[in-house]
Amino acid sequence: MNIKPVREGEELHQINLKNFLLEHNLIADTESQLQVEQFANGFSNLTYLLKIENKEYVLRRPPFAAPKRGHDMSREYKVISNLNSVFDKTPKAFTYTEETTIVGAPFYIMSKVEGIILTAREAHKRQITPPEFKTISNTWLDTFVAFHAIDYKAAGLETLGRPEGYVERQVTNWSKQYLAAATDDVPTAGKVMKWMAENQPKTYDHTLIHNDFKYDNVVFKDNNWKEIAAILDWEMCTLGDPLMDLGTSLGYWTTYADPDFMKQGLQSPTVMKGNPLRAEIVQQYALKSGRNIDNLIFYYAYGLFKIAVIAQQIYYRYKHGHTNDPKFAHLNKASELCCKTAWEAIQKKRIDNLF
Repeated sequence: MNIKPVREGEELHQINLKNFLLEHNLIADTESQLQVEQFANGFSNLTYLLKIENKEYVLRRPPFAAPKRGHDMSREYKVISNLNSVFDKTPKAFTYTEETTIVGAPFYIMSKVEGIILTAREAHKRQITPPEFKTISNTWLDTFVAFHAIDYKAAGLETLGRPEGYVERQVTNWSKQYLAAATDDVPTAGKVMKWMAENQPKTYDHTLIHNDFKYDNVVFKDNNWKEIAAILDWEMCTLGDPLMDLGTSLGYWTTYADPDFMKQGLQSPTVMKGNPLRAEIVQQYALKSGRNIDNLIFYYAYGLFKIAVIAQQIYYRYKHGHTNDPKFAHLNKASELCCKTAWEAIQKKRIDNLF
């Protein structure tokens, strides 16, 4: 896990935080020493590691100067709290508060899950072999299918979203969000938005969807790679079309067969040998889930466009001085690459071998 000292300007108020932890029976004494570090992975919500009284907790809060949409801590807390009882790959949620005077924003506290988070850096450091990646990808996909099979009503999450009309709303809303955050002229973005509006599926299944299911958002139990201990980053979880979820994951799934500019623009351990191609992921998902994947090009293009919007929104905040994290400096180019790749998939009617 990539844990570093807290970035300047993103510190937590320790006295307030220790009082809060005591109030919720998570510590015994506010005089105890609190060590705060920050998880460097991810581009969205801020995630901190709290070490106190021989315990470790994780605190999640929205980014500074970020809109509430997509950063709703109460929603994320509700999801993992409810899923604890029906899905064993959910971190334990301890407490949540809307109060903004403690750390400057609403936040929640959850358990720290031990295991391996497979970032590109971690995969290279471990020198993971092709046979290992075959196991890793199978475990990842089995967990994805199991997640989509959860009885969300049994988990008390039937009001989490409005699955009817989900696809149409997503196409409309992500298009609006792209236009609101645009900083550069990207002609392919307009082409992709128009094509998706005209080619979206009208009928689809309704399941829980994670909306950000990728290698670095799961914790593998150990280096046998046969079990995922927990899924992380629940901020966009809702009810909708599971194939939209798959499309987002495919958008992140760059492979060894992709050109270098794709691998560099969307860095992922999936580029290492042993990982399946995107079309192979789709084939296996269809086999394991029993779902027919019609409109595959739409789902992949949507996934890429959604990633483009997220990258562009973060770059917009960076450009306007709301965050100083240097890893955000070139996200406008990553956003443009996603739009370009989506348009190539649409034109060529395939999801591999695009350039």
